[in-house]
Order: sequence, then structure tokens, then C-alpha cells
Amino acid sequence: MSAACDRAGGAEQRRAVLAGLAGRVIEVGAGNGGMFAHYPPAVTEVLAVEPEPRMRAAAVAAAAGAPVPVRVVDGLADALPAGDGEFDAAVAALVLCTVPDQATALAEIRRVLRPGGGLRFFEHVAAEPGALRRVQRIVDATVWPRLLGGCHTGRDTAAAIAAAGFDIDEIERFRFPDAGLPGPAAPHIRGRATRPA
Repeated sequence: MSAACDRAGGAEQRRAVLAGLAGRVIEVGAGNGGMFAHYPPAVTEVLAVEPEPRMRAAAVAAAAGAPVPVRVVDGLADALPAGDGEFDAAVAALVLCTVPDQATALAEIRRVLRPGGGLRFFEHVAAEPGALRRVQRIVDATVWPRLLGGCHTGRDTAAAIAAAGFDIDEIERFRFPDAGLPGPAAPHIRGRATRPA
């Protein structure tokens, strides 16, 4: 699925979300390491947290070819294996849809960021009110989370980021992929937020 996502423009989205990052970064829910190739050279270290063993093994392989140092570790978003204020930035890409509790995961991300540190996000989110939003409610209540590892299509992730105490500096809303009929996971956001100093 990630290869198809990249062919549909996902690689460009990954590069855009990581553009301008520097220093120490924690990536939450690194999956198969699809982000690793796009980290800019000013990043000095990436701690990539991934709980699923097969995905983590793929991430370890991807880390070997990354342009920056990447260390892949086992861990959960709601109990990140890092100290308070340890990182300059955090990355959450297509992961906040699957965490059991967004508020807990975002509180953990905030905890491990230094004051003034940044959160970069790229997530699919709840549609605007209307037919697609109704479809999201139906699929989230029935088959979607069971088929896709706990993924929920209809979360208001931007509101959750703000509620967790981040200042949202930049947000773009768009449909992804932008061709064909919009599926339940088509509405996306990409942006930057800051842990207040």
C-alpha cells in the first residue's frame, strides 16, 4: 500500500512535511520507514518508534539507506521511549488515525519535545459535514478499523493537536489522492505545530 501511495504523490507529501527539519527528531509510528529517505541533511538523528514487528523490521532495513542517522526502536505512541524535552521535532505521518487514544499520544509527543519544538503532521482526517462524513461514520463503526489495524477515517486530528496544547502554525487541507472517487480516507491535512516555549 505504501508503494501505491508514493506513486500517487505520497513521496511528495512526505518530502513536504519534512522540509526544513533540523536537529534531533522522533518519528512516531514509523511503519516501514517510508519517511526515512526524505529527511533533510540538517537532521542529526531520527528515533523511529514502531510497535509492529514486521513493519519495524522493514523500517530497520530502510534505515540502512537513509541519508541521516536513524535508530528504529519498539514502542507505543502512548508511552514513547524518550525523556522529557529530548527532541527538537516530532513527526506523525499517517499514524494518528490508528493510535488508541489521540489525546494520550499527543500528550506524549508534547512531553518529549523541547519547549519551542515542532510537530510535523500528515494525516487523513474527518471530512467536512455531508455524505462522505456519513460514510466515514459508518465504516469506522463497522469494518474499517478491523481491516486496517485500528485505523479510523473520521478523526478531527487538527482539533486534537490544538487540544493537546500545540500552536498550529500552518495547516493545509486537501484530498489525497486527488484523482478518482474520494474514498473514506481521502480528506487529509498536512502542517506544522509548535510546543509553546
